[in-house]
Amino acid sequence: MESYKKEFIEFMVESEVLKFGDFTLKSGRKSPFFMNAGAYVNGSQLRRLGEYYARAIHDHYGLDFDVLFGPAYKGIPLTVATTMAISELYGKEIRYCSNRKEVKDHGDTGILLGSKLQDGDRVVIIEDVTTSGKSIEETYPILKAQADVEIKGLIVSLNRNERGKSPERTALEEIRELYGFETAAIVSMPEVIEHLYDRPCGGKVIIDDELKARIDAYYAEYGVQ
Repeated sequence: MESYKKEFIEFMVESEVLKFGDFTLKSGRKSPFFMNAGAYVNGSQLRRLGEYYARAIHDHYGLDFDVLFGPAYKGIPLTVATTMAISELYGKEIRYCSNRKEVKDHGDTGILLGSKLQDGDRVVIIEDVTTSGKSIEETYPILKAQADVEIKGLIVSLNRNERGKSPERTALEEIRELYGFETAAIVSMPEVIEHLYDRPCGGKVIIDDELKARIDAYYAEYGVQ
């Protein structure tokens, strides 16, 4: 596993973005872990987060694209932090773009924030996590309605690696098959487990035998068959 992935896993735990316990997800599933990117709240956290995203985008998609698009609302700071990191790390200027929840009819009008989309733009979509793919169902029509763009891929911070609507495919795999663009993550949940199981992080073991058994049971029920 690349060193930046190990750093990112520990960063999520230290920032209390990735938590372990008992959680009820929006889908209704009872999960022993939960990720909330809204817990990144200060400048140093956002700077580091942007750098991790930038490295993962570089690894998976290169830098041959024009626009980084982040769906409202959590995607807005992700696009800003990551485009800044790409500029600083790689000297490449990528435009950022997000959508509004409501169309603005005065001043800077329209549904988009940041850069306007243009025909021929190559776009990478950035999100925090994808469980069901519902956000892409909303995002994809918005992008296609604004301009004739090419979507190069989707990047999320954590691939939960659980099934989507079909028991045979993860949500990211379903998105890839349905829309025809690539999907990737900074880290996957199996990588998180591999790095944290029976290993100290911040002075304590995060995933012990009891928690590991609960995670295994969760994936036995909600993992890909």
